[in-house]
Amino acid sequence: MAKGNITSMASLTSDKKSIEALLGTSFTENNHVEIIKSGAKVFESILDCIRNATEIICIEFYMVKDDETGRKLSELLKEKSKEGVKVYVLYDHFGSLLTSRRFWYELKNAGINFRVSHPFRLSAPQSYIYRNHKKLIIIDGVRAFIGSFNIADEYFGYFKNKKMPWRDLGILMEGPIVNVLLERFTESWKRWKGKPIIEISPSPIVSAGVRVIPIFASSAKARRRMKGLFIHSIENSKESILLTTAYFLPSKRMLKAFERASSKGIDLKILLPGKSDVKTIYFASRAYYKKLLNAGVKIYNFQGNVLHAKTSVFDSQWSIIGSTNLDFQSLRRNEESNVGILDKEFGRKMTETFMNDLQKSFEIDSVLWNKRPFYQKILEQISLIMMKIVSF
Repeated sequence: MAKGNITSMASLTSDKKSIEALLGTSFTENNHVEIIKSGAKVFESILDCIRNATEIICIEFYMVKDDETGRKLSELLKEKSKEGVKVYVLYDHFGSLLTSRRFWYELKNAGINFRVSHPFRLSAPQSYIYRNHKKLIIIDGVRAFIGSFNIADEYFGYFKNKKMPWRDLGILMEGPIVNVLLERFTESWKRWKGKPIIEISPSPIVSAGVRVIPIFASSAKARRRMKGLFIHSIENSKESILLTTAYFLPSKRMLKAFERASSKGIDLKILLPGKSDVKTIYFASRAYYKKLLNAGVKIYNFQGNVLHAKTSVFDSQWSIIGSTNLDFQSLRRNEESNVGILDKEFGRKMTETFMNDLQKSFEIDSVLWNKRPFYQKILEQISLIMMKIVSF
């Protein structure tokens, strides 16, 4: 075996051990993972897998709307329930606040089990700042989807008026990781008083595949572990860091990590939305640009449709994909669902995906940025102050 390959394998082994130690859990081996880039393709893949379900369907989402996307999914779930497939749906109260009661009533009448997470309580109104921000679908314990999308038209495509869907990214997984994700879903389901989930056979092992580890945050301790993993990954990168996030409000510790990484000559690129559905966060995030640009960090704004993906690629071999944004809400309060994949070939594909997105983006020039209108600087600082007040 060539010396370079031996060194590479040793590096992967070292990374594996440090990641497992930080998260307090282990990688699963031999999984098949497929990147699905287009919103429409993600939704069609989800529907195809659900159509073929024979035992169980588990769905956990921040937002489920009763728009065309939500109704397409609900009608299919009703059909599967009539066939005898057990269906479990867990959604966030705030995220799905505008979804009609009739939508849930019809699901209940079809025999579908559903629970709501983080409902508003008069006895503890302060707890309503917490969200279940997960995006997870598991079919028969054999296949699982995870990513940055919700169940709504804006994520998968406006079928009637043909508007462009948001730029999201999902992955389809098969192999032992699916059993682990089903266990995580079951834990959430029990927490919100769901009826016991039927037992199913373990997912078959894929003959050859990649290492995958769950990176879920359902408690303060888990969120600290998740934040620690992001910092560790930034600080231990040797060549490149490629970050994509919809909402960007980094902590002081993360900013310092970015600055240190850039000072070591690491190619650090951050892809952010050119337009956003949350204007306050959009302007607040721009308040960090000057500091990062001065440190040598390259910042890009995605053009066209809304960027909603949340991905990280370190040294083209360690990737994190899921629901976590690099902002106060995700890192301090939300329940989040991500997976980490330690594999060079998969890392290469994620790097390719990132570079393709850069073709639809423009780089922020530090000289021009400093010359932007004064009113924009004021708006950015006011927005940042507002976000910090809301977040504490």
